[in-house]
Amino acid sequence: MTIDLKLVDTHCHLTLPDFEGDLDQVLERAFDHGVGKIVVPGIDLESSRKAVDLAIRFQEVFAAVGVHPNEADRWEPGDALQLRRLAAHERVVAIGEIGLDYYRHRAAPSLQKEAFRAQLELAAELSLPIIVHNRKADDDLMAELRAWRQASGVALRDRAGVLHAFSGTADFARRGVALGFFLGLGGPITYRASAQAREAAAVVPLEALLLETDAPFLSPHPHRGRRNEPGYVSLVAAKIAEIRGLPTADITRATSQNAARLFSWDHGNHNRNLH
Repeated sequence: MTIDLKLVDTHCHLTLPDFEGDLDQVLERAFDHGVGKIVVPGIDLESSRKAVDLAIRFQEVFAAVGVHPNEADRWEPGDALQLRRLAAHERVVAIGEIGLDYYRHRAAPSLQKEAFRAQLELAAELSLPIIVHNRKADDDLMAELRAWRQASGVALRDRAGVLHAFSGTADFARRGVALGFFLGLGGPITYRASAQAREAAAVVPLEALLLETDAPFLSPHPHRGRRNEPGYVSLVAAKIAEIRGLPTADITRATSQNAARLFSWDHGNHNRNLH
């Protein structure tokens, strides 16, 4: 596998309207800040299609396809087939953003679990890792992930997916890593109130960490309150380096290698089809 030692933003919503007016400039700034690859997740079918289109247009961009838990009230059985068709494209590296959200209450937990389980099955079928959203749903989420990992056997043993926007305890982080998940760390680790995430970043093996921005959301200090951009992932790398007492170059190298392992940049998805 070829390892790209440039920064990798493993979660960036470039398909949202926030970037409609200056996407090319945003990407140019990101590349100028040393970003080599960006993963753009879907939050519904439309944004998933747009993510694939972006990945086709820009060689540095890869797509994930999925339906976010806050969109689960719109989930229909046929959506899994549409996602499967999108996921067959070689530029798709994950199923996501999927998971559970008990904070917004935009969809009932039962509907969220239905959509989540269907997409977990799809990921296992296609041997694709998942990008997991979790907000105020630790116990239920861990139960769903454990059941999925047990059912999927050895598939995706050490690259099950990423716990996106991780803000949980070090104990929850260790349990996730034990199931084969990486931790996606972003701008909030630069906030004074995010002691839990910083503790997790300090104690979890470096081989389990990924960088992300979640742009346009969650801008790191000193850009908090303004639109986030993929180029700001360099600030996340610098903060993790500070937390772990390592050179920023070491964090860049390790997290780039981790992303390459999780998303199998060079392996493609040519073996998947639409049947």
